[in-house]
Amino acid sequence: MPTEHAQDLTSKIGANLPFLRRYARALTGSQVEGDKYAVATLEAILSDTSIFDHEASNKVALFKVFHSIWSTSGGTFSAEETGVAAKAQKHLSRLTSGTREALLLHTIEDMSFADVAKVLDMSPADAEKLVDIAYTEMAKSLAGRVMIIEDEAIITMDLEAIVSDMGHAVTGIARTADAAVNLFRTEKPHLIMSDIQLADGSSGIDAVNRIIADTPEIPVIFITAFPERLLTGEGPEPAFLISKPYTEEQVRSAVSQAMFFSSTETLKA
Repeated sequence: MPTEHAQDLTSKIGANLPFLRRYARALTGSQVEGDKYAVATLEAILSDTSIFDHEASNKVALFKVFHSIWSTSGGTFSAEETGVAAKAQKHLSRLTSGTREALLLHTIEDMSFADVAKVLDMSPADAEKLVDIAYTEMAKSLAGRVMIIEDEAIITMDLEAIVSDMGHAVTGIARTADAAVNLFRTEKPHLIMSDIQLADGSSGIDAVNRIIADTPEIPVIFITAFPERLLTGEGPEPAFLISKPYTEEQVRSAVSQAMFFSSTETLKA
């Protein structure tokens, strides 16, 4: 039977595994490739539990092990991507080393600079500097068209303001799945931002599935109060998933990076 220590460690890892998988996919641009790193992380901990830092928070400890593997492997992106996604990864490979990792950890994973520093084995000041560099380099990307699927007026206004301030054009707002499909037919966007639960009870996931059925290259950012509905491990998951309540930094980071990646896969509603 597993020891009490082993059960405790399993519990600590299990609670944070969905977030590690989300991070790994956003980092690599591929769910398959990201999961390979996540599995390697778990195997490393199982073979030597001492590498799990019990002095740090459970999430930081897990991500530290992940990064020890990621950095040792050379931090490779998916070799399976083609087309737009492959071009995106080529662009990302030219970014200053460590900036993408620091940006994702600080914004999408909501870690403090102190925690980012622990994960990446550097000083908090250096972690903050990397995030600043990331924003500067990401800002050089071309402006694009963004479609928003959201039924809450205040959130809609906020997202529209953030996206517009970044230099992107909003093609329109859709409050239901049918409205989203119709809006997409009117003007095709470069990026879709979508909630899960919409005004008439319809699903943002269903709307996105209908839209990307013929245009799978369009990246999608899901912004939802129910992230567990997408981080199940039972099927394709979004590379970019932001939990409500969100911060402006999280939105700006996801939008900038999603413009580089076009690897969103169809999701099950």
